[in-house]
Amino acid sequence: MIRVVIVEDKQAIREGLAVLLGATGGIDCVAAYECCEDMLPQLESDAADVILMDIGLPGMSGLEGIREVRKVRDDAVLVVLSVYEDDDNIFEALCRGACGYLVKNTPPARLIEAIAEAHEGGSPMTSHIARRVVNLFRKKFKGAGETDVLLTDREKEILGGLSDGESYGSVADTLCISLDTVRYHIRNIYRKLHVHSQSAAVSKAIRRGLI
Repeated sequence: MIRVVIVEDKQAIREGLAVLLGATGGIDCVAAYECCEDMLPQLESDAADVILMDIGLPGMSGLEGIREVRKVRDDAVLVVLSVYEDDDNIFEALCRGACGYLVKNTPPARLIEAIAEAHEGGSPMTSHIARRVVNLFRKKFKGAGETDVLLTDREKEILGGLSDGESYGSVADTLCISLDTVRYHIRNIYRKLHVHSQSAAVSKAIRRGLI
């Protein structure tokens, strides 16, 4: 059972998310808060596996909230759900410790999939958000590629899919392989790149010019 906490100031959205998660097998919406100030004192007792957080909150912003959560629970899995799609907010959220970034028009099925993906160690992002992240990384590290790591064509295909914001299941469907095969290749990718998370793998592969 994945324990989820929601932090969202719009009542209709907050209640709608709580109903959606509560009706989904394998997910338990343990609490829903209007602001970070209400959520933070309950952080340890809620023991959330995933925190779904808005950025534009009253009082303490979601970006500040991410930083405060990290001070108490460095292992917390934070996924941003926001209307903001600008580079500054995206990168600030990721740099402060968010594991994923979704926009609020994300379809319910994809949102549920993203929560499970984050819980499994992934970094779910709306596809166009992921593409912006990749493009900005490529610009930043252009000309700084390293070629000491050799990935197979299949590993590059899988990393490319993940960098576009696809889930493990979507990558498996696109490449006509099983989910277990995708996970097998990802373990090899982590080993070759000496990383322990999807976001780190994608970031390092981009820096080294591998994808």
